[in-house]
Parts: sequence; structure tokens; C-alpha cells
Amino acid sequence: MISTVTSNFGTYEGSVETVNEEDFIGSKINFSADIDSISTEQEQRDGHLKSSDFSDSEKFPKLIFASTSMEKVNNDNYKITGDLTIKGITKQVTLKAEFGGIMSDFYGNIKAGFDISGKINRHNFGLTWGAITDAGGVVVSDEVRLAFNIQVSKQA
Repeated sequence: MISTVTSNFGTYEGSVETVNEEDFIGSKINFSADIDSISTEQEQRDGHLKSSDFSDSEKFPKLIFASTSMEKVNNDNYKITGDLTIKGITKQVTLKAEFGGIMSDFYGNIKAGFDISGKINRHNFGLTWGAITDAGGVVVSDEVRLAFNIQVSKQA
């Protein structure tokens, strides 16, 4: 592991149900992503990530997150706790969220933005494939860093 490989999901959906529009405390967040839509910009690696060695997308087609709490830490920072399901295994995770603000777009739609981050251990979700190179190096890290740049729109 001498460099970081980034990826994204091309097909996903999410929702935020706010309890208090002033500070988002107690909001409910739901997110899912289609595993088959993962892209690292390298087709062979993408295929391996979708295979039974890793996510087994045929049996487990979605990654799912459902928040259980959203707490304000200070001015623009929140802690989001929820249940993350990968490969049929659900574990509680806590993510950091930085609030970017609220504004109206050119069409009068109200938008809010967040940068969300966190880390998980892939082994906790059954993603156990790993290899050691002939030189003794590890090919895949145990730690997976999560990063989401989210913009939500207020429903009329």
C-alpha cells in the first residue's frame, strides 16, 4: 500500500428528513449505492471489487446506510451515527459532517450542503480478500476511508 485508490458509485440515491431545519439535529438520513456502479477508473480492478472476493454484487447488490442519530458537535460540525450494511453485514458507524451552508439557487430552490467523512475496517463487513506481494507488501488496506460531498434540496 503505497498509494490511495479512490472510487465512486455512479448509481445511488438518498434522502434527508429534517426535524429541525435550523440546525439539522435529529435528521434522518438514508443512502444506498449500487455496488455494480463502483468505478476506480480501472475496469479489471472494478470487476474484482464486484466479485465474490470482495463485495459479491450478485448476492449483495447494494450498500445501505440509515442514520440513527445526528448530533451537533459545534458551529458547523455534526456527528452522524447509523447502520451501514455491506455484503449483508450491518454495523454501526459514526461519520463526521461539516455543514457548508444553506442558500437558494437561481431557480429559488433551497439547498444545503455537507461534506461527510469517516473510516471503516473492511474486514468488519466481510471484505476479507487480501494479498501480500512477493516483496512482502500489502495490496489492500484494512481501512477504507469514506467521503461524501452532499447537496440536498428542500421539497416543496
